[in-house]
Amino acid sequence: MNGIAVVCRRVVHIYRVEGNDVVALSGVDLDIAPGSTVALVGPSGSGKSTLIALLGGLMRPSAGRVQVGLVDLGKAADAELARMRGTDIGVVLQGAARNLLPHATLAANMWLAQRRAAKVRPADVEPFERILGLVGLGGFGEATVGELPPGAQQRAALAVGMAASPGLLLVDEPTSRLDRSARDEVLDALDTVNRERGTTIVVVTHDPEVGARLGRAITIRDGRVGAEGRDGQEFAVVAGDGTVQLPPAMLENYPPGTLLAVESVDGQVVMVSATHEPVGDGTP
Repeated sequence: MNGIAVVCRRVVHIYRVEGNDVVALSGVDLDIAPGSTVALVGPSGSGKSTLIALLGGLMRPSAGRVQVGLVDLGKAADAELARMRGTDIGVVLQGAARNLLPHATLAANMWLAQRRAAKVRPADVEPFERILGLVGLGGFGEATVGELPPGAQQRAALAVGMAASPGLLLVDEPTSRLDRSARDEVLDALDTVNRERGTTIVVVTHDPEVGARLGRAITIRDGRVGAEGRDGQEFAVVAGDGTVQLPPAMLENYPPGTLLAVESVDGQVVMVSATHEPVGDGTP
């Protein structure tokens, strides 16, 4: 099974709320390689859940390009988007209960999620017992969702998201309201799915520890990519329009409106304010 690549170019999304335009995303550029795991990290209202909804074809961008595999989701027909959500893209909404029928068995929940893929490409659809085993719920196929503790319910939601063997799995806040032990079980399940199936996984989270666990953490701030963490080190990101967001801690001393001269010195980028010493450096 192969993961699916994701590409975003200058993505803008605007909501209409009570007669006013609210900009949720304001020029997002993002590349996610097939088979990688990525966390979208940021506070509530930063735009990360909007971005994952666009990647799942649940909404269309107001401007820019959102591409999953070879398909431009903004231009795809509604029928094509529905087909992709039933085959190529697995979506796990925030809150396990939103993804599961509480009085049905796990086997029944899995079957409902597999129906479209079983018609389109039956050879690629795995038995539900095998998928449940991936998330640590082997042997629980006949258990009802309501019989499971919260952490196991979240892993059951992941299994439903994986039921059609998608190349891209989108998961919104899978560890919220879980204790540390249940959180680690969910993260272990995601790691197993990625390692054994090669699935591309994108997780929305407000927890920096979850971002660090996934290896690549992209900070969404004010509707844009503000920074990126890889292997414990954080980097500023040059956007498609050439802008760079400074880390929030730096903004305390250099607020909006500060004049900065940007220079390249001995292979390093140095920013110098009109009234201060250099404020930072990094490789070009």
